[in-house]
Amino acid sequence: MNSTLETILSHRSIRKFTQQPIDKPVLDVILQAGVAASSSSLLQVVSIIRVTEQAKRDSLVKLSGNQPYVAQAAEFLVFCIDYQRHTALNANVQTDYTELGLIGAIDAGIMAQNCLVAAESLGLGGVYIGGLRNSAEQVDALLGLPRHCAILFGMCLGHPDQQPEVKPRLPLDVIIHENEYHQLDRHAVNEYDNVMISYYANRSTNHKAGSWSSQVTQKLEGESRPHMLSYLNSKGLFRR
Repeated sequence: MNSTLETILSHRSIRKFTQQPIDKPVLDVILQAGVAASSSSLLQVVSIIRVTEQAKRDSLVKLSGNQPYVAQAAEFLVFCIDYQRHTALNANVQTDYTELGLIGAIDAGIMAQNCLVAAESLGLGGVYIGGLRNSAEQVDALLGLPRHCAILFGMCLGHPDQQPEVKPRLPLDVIIHENEYHQLDRHAVNEYDNVMISYYANRSTNHKAGSWSSQVTQKLEGESRPHMLSYLNSKGLFRR
């Protein structure tokens, strides 16, 4: 196994960081790795807001659902769908097609994962912050985003001050389908639930009780962040 695979397979979300900053050349190469990610039709419809003002970081802690590491991490990046540059180049650009919104969200995820893997390969750690969407309009205003540009998620990056266990994932047989979709193997999920029950009970922090399947299905029983469609529509995205 090579070092790239070792980095990817040892991924853990890091939520506690030292006070050591990330040197500029290191941050630059992480961002360059992100920009090098695949881009649909080379549209390049993602922007990253690097938040360095502590007051804004403190506000984002509250807006993200009181996640203190948003303020504590050496770096906090906000990934956005961004068609503003395209409309500035050509006023006839139509940004409100669902497909264009999907492209922006997909490309942002690819870019962010490149950044995170690059950071982890250099001994750093990070965690995604989807909680910014809890208060999308307020975050948008705080960061001064223009029309046709909308927040998707944040990312903390820094030097880890914890070593959490690697969180088990569903087995490949549940996720990978060959030639056509196959029905859910409940036995495999039950076995995974047992693995996760043990993991949650024995991990070093944030112990939980209950199975993976019960937790995630309960979460999916209700609508999450129903305000997001109107927010995205207000930015000229996802209207049709």
